[in-house]
Amino acid sequence: MALTITDVKVITTAPEGINLVAVKVETSEPGLYGLGCATFTQRYLAVVTAIEKYLKPFLIGKDPQRIEDIWQTAMVSSYWRNGPVLNNAISGIDMALWDIKGKLANMPLYQLFGGKCRDAVPAYIHADAKSINHALELVEERKEAGWHNIRVQIGGYGGENPNIHKPVTSTSGVYYDPKSYMKTVLTTFEKLRVKFGDELGLCHDVHERLTPNQAMQFAKQMEQFDLLFLEDVLPPEQVQWFDHIRAHTVTPLAQGELFNNPNEWIELISKRYIDYLRLHISQVGGISPVRKIIGFCDTFGVRTAWHGPGDLTPIGHAVSAHLDISTPNFGIQEWSCSIKENTYEVFPGTPVVKDGYIYLNDKPGIGVEIDEKAAAKYPCHDKLPEWTLARLPDGSAARP
Repeated sequence: MALTITDVKVITTAPEGINLVAVKVETSEPGLYGLGCATFTQRYLAVVTAIEKYLKPFLIGKDPQRIEDIWQTAMVSSYWRNGPVLNNAISGIDMALWDIKGKLANMPLYQLFGGKCRDAVPAYIHADAKSINHALELVEERKEAGWHNIRVQIGGYGGENPNIHKPVTSTSGVYYDPKSYMKTVLTTFEKLRVKFGDELGLCHDVHERLTPNQAMQFAKQMEQFDLLFLEDVLPPEQVQWFDHIRAHTVTPLAQGELFNNPNEWIELISKRYIDYLRLHISQVGGISPVRKIIGFCDTFGVRTAWHGPGDLTPIGHAVSAHLDISTPNFGIQEWSCSIKENTYEVFPGTPVVKDGYIYLNDKPGIGVEIDEKAAAKYPCHDKLPEWTLARLPDGSAARP
């Protein structure tokens, strides 16, 4: 009897207060199913609708082993493509099909990708500080916990400055001052290098809060601190400026968590404007396209550093680790501070971290399960995060 897809379920949950979307693809073989990540936190209900109303009817009755054909046809079935809602929806399906493939082969996912290139996955953790002194304390704590690579932020993205000069009447939003932000970060990293020397790999996320000219200046100034990388110095709309930035600094550059469309990363890679590609794997459509992107990066000497935030299910984190451990041009993996006790309760098999390395459990497929009863205890909330409403001192809207 031919193996077919019999049902597609969407499971939403927020064990740590962040909206997560998981997909379960069930098959005609009893007990054989796959799980995938389709999380688009800020528009999670749109993804749920896309899967339940459009992709589910499209998939029922199809052979789950025909992963590439399903990905290609699902991607163009709506005609318009390469947007975050549909890409995440297709990603959830794609990961679930790869999970099924691994279970059929009785192998962990990385074995299907050619096996291990390393024994564990090196990762970096966040140190999200309230002040410069707090940053020094947090980095010390991370170091004592065994972390060797740390991303340091002060006062959120763009920094907090209570002395921002605003108009008399101010529109609601999260305000930041680019000049104050740059000065604070430079002072912080100077103090970090004085205290810790070169023993730690340090990175920082600009989160697109600067103009192209400011980004060029900032990347040059940060050069003295020998960074692991400087992340997202520009928004996707301004990537044409990377040739200027690359010409003015040797600071390693990482880019890509907001990318949806291949045209956003092809030139950056082929012209070697960046050192690390940081795609959000579910945002670009899942495992199938990312495996091709890895090979493309390898051709041009660009390494991978996949986006690993709190708004990604542990299924997605595990997929990143499977790709990392089997990728020769892998660089480093982001690991979120939000992966805590509730997450391990809802998602048994979530990868574990020890001394800055991620370890997989070697179960067939992705290796992560979902406890649907536990997931139901932590419902999602349809409220936009405040940090997305960024504003400059004069009240004008800025990229978040």
